[in-house]
Amino acid sequence: MRVTKVFNNNVLLAADDAGTEVVLMGKGLGFQVHAGDAVRTADVERTFVAGGGTTPERIVALLDEIPAEDIDLTQRIVAEAREQLGTHITGHVVVPLADHISFALRRARQDVQIAYPLQWEVLHLYPKEVAFARRALEMVRSSTGVELPALEAVPLALHFVNAQFGAGELSRTVEMTEVFGAVLGIVRTRLGMELDEESIDVARFITHLRYLFVRQQQGAPPPDVQGVLLEAVRSQHPDAVEAAVAIQELLRERYDWTVTGDEVLYLALHVARLTGAVA
Repeated sequence: MRVTKVFNNNVLLAADDAGTEVVLMGKGLGFQVHAGDAVRTADVERTFVAGGGTTPERIVALLDEIPAEDIDLTQRIVAEAREQLGTHITGHVVVPLADHISFALRRARQDVQIAYPLQWEVLHLYPKEVAFARRALEMVRSSTGVELPALEAVPLALHFVNAQFGAGELSRTVEMTEVFGAVLGIVRTRLGMELDEESIDVARFITHLRYLFVRQQQGAPPPDVQGVLLEAVRSQHPDAVEAAVAIQELLRERYDWTVTGDEVLYLALHVARLTGAVA
């Protein structure tokens, strides 16, 4: 691993043979070091992955503000999250999550309360992430002695959801969550029915929508379901197809996405499953 840039005596930017950039921290790690030098790996105390929505410069700026113990705590949380939620929870999450946790701890110590939007949507749409966010709150309490408000599970869960999209700007995940709420509203209105947000079928529908967002971001085509299935869905579940078309239009208006006919059929099948028309 070679040094790319020295920020100060204790922090530098380095790249491995594959070109992956990391911010490295350690006492005296950058002292009398220059770009192109080999990293003194024995002096590395902490490693932070640059990328996603967090530049190396942003990482360094935040490291000046976040206490070391909050960073260590966050790294433990992220390691456990990776075990519980999946390998998409990577090192990209550490710095933005540490920034949030550190700020939340400062607010709690000063008895400052804050309200979060989309509470209902997050709690119902992302049950796995919310469950682990509550575990993270317990880890914070155990480590610091500070009991953060229960609603802090909402932004923490959003950070874990955001990791699915490469840890870019959290605002995009917030917007996606708003769209999911609107999509469920379309289904309720078009089909004239209430939905059990805690049901397996709703969970599957939201999971499909999440991967639709991932595919759109990556420019990947949806699976091909042309042929007999096309006519079968249209003839057997016209209301579900109508709702899926309305969702297609919502995504086109909001994101200017091209949601193909194949994707509409997949959406229609999920909507039909919500009604019990498809097993």
